[in-house]
Amino acid sequence: MTRPVAVAIATPIEPDLVAVIREIGDRIKVVYRPELLPPTRYPGDHRGIDGFQRSAEQEIRWQASLAGAEVLLGIPGDSPEGLATVVHGLPTLRWVQGTAAGAGEQLKAAALTKAELNRITITSASGVHAGPLAEFCLFGLLAMSKGLPRMHADQLAHHWDHYPVAELRGHTLLVIGLGAVGTEVARLAKALGMHTLGLNRHGSSDSPDIDEAHPATSLEELLPRADAIVVTVPLTEETAGMLDARAFARMKPATLLVNVGRGGVIDEVALVNALRDHRVAGAVLDVFASEPLPKDSPLWDMPNVVVSPHTTALSQHENERIVALFVKNLRRYLEGQELINRIDPQLFY
Repeated sequence: MTRPVAVAIATPIEPDLVAVIREIGDRIKVVYRPELLPPTRYPGDHRGIDGFQRSAEQEIRWQASLAGAEVLLGIPGDSPEGLATVVHGLPTLRWVQGTAAGAGEQLKAAALTKAELNRITITSASGVHAGPLAEFCLFGLLAMSKGLPRMHADQLAHHWDHYPVAELRGHTLLVIGLGAVGTEVARLAKALGMHTLGLNRHGSSDSPDIDEAHPATSLEELLPRADAIVVTVPLTEETAGMLDARAFARMKPATLLVNVGRGGVIDEVALVNALRDHRVAGAVLDVFASEPLPKDSPLWDMPNVVVSPHTTALSQHENERIVALFVKNLRRYLEGQELINRIDPQLFY
């Protein structure tokens, strides 16, 4: 008789969601010890409070809960160090389902050996956060096009004046990155009457909401066409610094910019200069090259910038969506099928 696959849950989730996983049946054995995980700061928190440490007795129990695990839901501490620790310490481990879309960056930072990369499959939560992130992108475009910074300043000054505001309808949006987030941004933008340009490695998209799909090599020729730009790509060797001073110089004056991908995709010094020169009319940023954003960053105090503390992907429904993805992937794993969102161990996304 085939032994059940040992599944350990290494991240805090709600009891009813643990029950959803267990519904797969006797083909799996689920171990969940929430009392040994760090207390959460908010619903859907996968890292937990700062400074959490287990007692010696708790650590023994924690290691025992992981022993023999073949599948792991969540990366302990939601950190590269936590990933490296379980991979090094669990020779039975074969698959880790991450809870972040950026699990590829965690995998890269974990610095696993080639043998470990060959043994372990890591899958990300790409797509889980598409809805909240896309909504934030549209919020950013609307906030800047409708002049929210000016409205707020006038409100604080008790100043009343009439002036026209811009529309998104009829304008061109360039979406850099056509994964789940990028295609959802395009769908919402189309509903507002925008023309959508999409950019990815291959220059193709199955989405009916992408009016034109172009390869990454076309970035320079697309920048002058865009009235607004939304960045959703991960940070890789190919995307690092792709929006630099040269790129900003090619943009239309008064371009709107939203970034929910990774901060390192944008040269922040060049962005500050572009904002000061009004090459970029406004920037709405959820990610930054260094996080938390340094106290002395000019971005904090610029009137045409909205700073979000890398929080817009978070949702009350996040764990539900992660578990739904995990269950779908777990069924595929049990059937020997290719897993959804498998991270390429060479490209790390």
